[in-house]
Amino acid sequence: MSYHDVLSSAVARGAVRTLSRQDELTLLRDHLLRLDRESRHDRFHGFMDDSFIERYAEKCANDGTIVIAYLEDGLVRGAAELHPPDQSGDSQPEIAFSVESGLRRKGVGSILFRTLIAEARAKGYRSLRITTGAQNEAMRALAQKFGARLTFRHGESTGSIDLSQQPQAEPAKLRMPTPLDATRAMIHFNRAYWKFVFGVYGWGRAA
Repeated sequence: MSYHDVLSSAVARGAVRTLSRQDELTLLRDHLLRLDRESRHDRFHGFMDDSFIERYAEKCANDGTIVIAYLEDGLVRGAAELHPPDQSGDSQPEIAFSVESGLRRKGVGSILFRTLIAEARAKGYRSLRITTGAQNEAMRALAQKFGARLTFRHGESTGSIDLSQQPQAEPAKLRMPTPLDATRAMIHFNRAYWKFVFGVYGWGRAA
């Protein structure tokens, strides 16, 4: 039995696997479009319209993003994304998670998180960056469970996960940021965020 099979057995109705074919990324798009308004706000750090999400999913299909999905009846109901380091402003691989509201607090997020960390380690990454809305308590708690060190700033929590730690590391305590921390975080976030948005919409590319 494979690692993925063991994880999948923890959720009786569904399965966890990597979306390996490019055409399967439409399943990611449909999942993201099904997110309710609050979930979409948390996932994209602000409400994004359908056209943005469609472009985002298309970009993930072509930029080397690894998507590990929780599927039920052929539909993606939860997803963990591992974005290549060259997609972020600080050259650090970035991770993102989304679980549809009806499946929250059922262990899906933990299974996706653990699988994603295993994938990142297999690729030789030493740390991961995660950013989530400050109101997204479930994701903050999950990130801490896996050793993330988070800092609050401007309505968001951002931090990194040291992959040299154990997968089930004790939750790290949140530390209050210093003014220098806040300045550095804002610089990194703005650079990464606008690079991401420009990439989705294709701005700044040569004709």
